[in-house]
Amino acid sequence: MCAVVSTALLLTGCTAFSSSDRSAGDGRDRGKGTTAGKNGDTAPLSGRSGAPRRPVPRGKGSRLPDDFNGDGHRDLVLNDLVKAPGDTYGDDAGIGIVYGTAAARGLDPAVRQILGPRKHGARVDGALPAAFDAEAACDLDGDGFGDLIVATDPPYDGTGAPPVPLQILFGGPHGLGASGTGGGDGTGGRAVVLRIPAEARAGDEWPDHPVCGDFDGDGETDLAVTASAGRVSYLRGPFSRTGAPHAASAPIPGGGPVLEAPTPEADVNGDGYDDLVHHTRARTPGGAAKGELLLGGPEGPTREGGAYHFKAVRFPTPPRLPSGSGRTVTDLLSTAEFTGDGRQDLVTRTHRGERTDLIALYASGAGRPLITFSTSIFLGRSGSPVPRAGRGQSP
Repeated sequence: MCAVVSTALLLTGCTAFSSSDRSAGDGRDRGKGTTAGKNGDTAPLSGRSGAPRRPVPRGKGSRLPDDFNGDGHRDLVLNDLVKAPGDTYGDDAGIGIVYGTAAARGLDPAVRQILGPRKHGARVDGALPAAFDAEAACDLDGDGFGDLIVATDPPYDGTGAPPVPLQILFGGPHGLGASGTGGGDGTGGRAVVLRIPAEARAGDEWPDHPVCGDFDGDGETDLAVTASAGRVSYLRGPFSRTGAPHAASAPIPGGGPVLEAPTPEADVNGDGYDDLVHHTRARTPGGAAKGELLLGGPEGPTREGGAYHFKAVRFPTPPRLPSGSGRTVTDLLSTAEFTGDGRQDLVTRTHRGERTDLIALYASGAGRPLITFSTSIFLGRSGSPVPRAGRGQSP
């Protein structure tokens, strides 16, 4: 079955998301549980029902893989959202999206949306999924708007090959899952099931670990997904709005149970084809790790390329959480360019349990965050669009 996923690590040409129930970086606990009135240039936001919200700006398209509304600014995907105090069942709050901005702080938490299976999931055998976790982001249909690949839990009776658990939620001028006419995504706001042709599947394992890239060098975004026995299902783009690839062939041998893109450049050897890394187990985002390369080419990622090493990411001092008890952990969410200066920025999530967290965006090389906010902002369901806040104020 698909691994449950909850943090994001940006990869060139594709954003991928992996588990955050471990600490990234040096593995040590972060923070002392003391109160901080201010972090960076904005006070942490609360999850009150009146937290300001603004509509998603209409975009015209861009080349960024995770620019879902196409306005030229990278957006942030959040799988781990804090839960409401009254949530006695501990239900998953959904996927949070914070949209990018031209402002120096890079993200605007007031421009946000929450995605969940009830409103955005595709039915399989008449059933909506219960799980809904972001796995990767890239422009699969080539329209200039980033799309989100989501892991779900379709019904399965244990006989034969399981159904494909991956769904695609398409972006558009108004962001992910915009329904209706005049800028809608053409799917009624719901995801569609990724179609993996029978000839591209192998064995009875759940397809998982989707990785985007232009593996055959034709300028279109392709998708690689795990198959059984270390094989790789290679799906050529562009993809249709029904979730079907342009073409597919027999699974590629020589892969591993976990797939990932090289970073920061997906084309490791500079030959014009994106490459693929496979591992025996998932790595901690931001941690050092060793994998094996499958090099891209006209037929896709079919050639062995030897060992590949991921370098560890050094974390700045994390923001301090409000006072409380329990272990405080900081996870890496993204290394990507958010602020418009052409350099890699850093986004982290510092959290204590399921009730308290802070997202922090650090400009490249900076020790203090430009902005912090809590994912509790997604708990508020009310609030009309309001005028934009000035820099240094809570959005």
